[in-house]
Amino acid sequence: MIYTWIIAALIFAAVRLGTRNMNRIPAAGQNVVEAAVEGLEKLTSGLLEPKVARWVFPLVATFFLFIVVSNLMGLLPGVGSIGWGHAAKDSALPFAIEHADVPLLRPPTADANMTVAMSAVFFVMSSFWALRYNGPLGLVKHVFGVKGGMKGLIVIPLALIFIFIGLIEVISICIRPVALAMRLYGNIYGGESVLTIMLTNSPLGLGALPFYFLELLVAVVQALVFTLLSIAFIGTLCSHSEEEAAGHH
Repeated sequence: MIYTWIIAALIFAAVRLGTRNMNRIPAAGQNVVEAAVEGLEKLTSGLLEPKVARWVFPLVATFFLFIVVSNLMGLLPGVGSIGWGHAAKDSALPFAIEHADVPLLRPPTADANMTVAMSAVFFVMSSFWALRYNGPLGLVKHVFGVKGGMKGLIVIPLALIFIFIGLIEVISICIRPVALAMRLYGNIYGGESVLTIMLTNSPLGLGALPFYFLELLVAVVQALVFTLLSIAFIGTLCSHSEEEAAGHH
């Protein structure tokens, strides 16, 4: 929780400083903020309808910025390795420990509580936007309705098939936040564990250097994956099929 508030404060300070004096010819801080916002806005608008993109952009942009900063700051020296634990044997330092069982600072995304909380927010908001976009009856039709624009008696047996497919889709919708939470948590926690093992089991910790640079890449990729999957999952609920779109026109 301490490190979460530190990261949130740093993001807030960086954005505030970058946008304090907005000019047509941007300074370095304004350039960074505008590049981040425009890049995430183009990413969102390229995958969703304009109306839905306006709803979703603030959430997914916040997800990306918070996750990428958390992941990168989790690689700073001392994070996850300074804290309370068992005393190290044969160490010249009086307070050295073998492993920080209770670290003073920990990357938020390496804790399942944080990733589950973010996924819960995603689930609530995606459900709200799905209802807002489709309406209650429209959402039921979107999930369970017969696709392909078919009409006539053939719809009766197909309806039973699509009801079964709809039940599978409901299960899929419920599993999506679990997949988001566990994917992010597993990758970041796994990387943290590998770095700890290599630091403590190689001469001078040099064996951790290749993994450290790999984790820099993973930190950015996992933030992008979480954001893209959130957008894609929302897009499956907030979109019309071709025949539905033709009917609206």
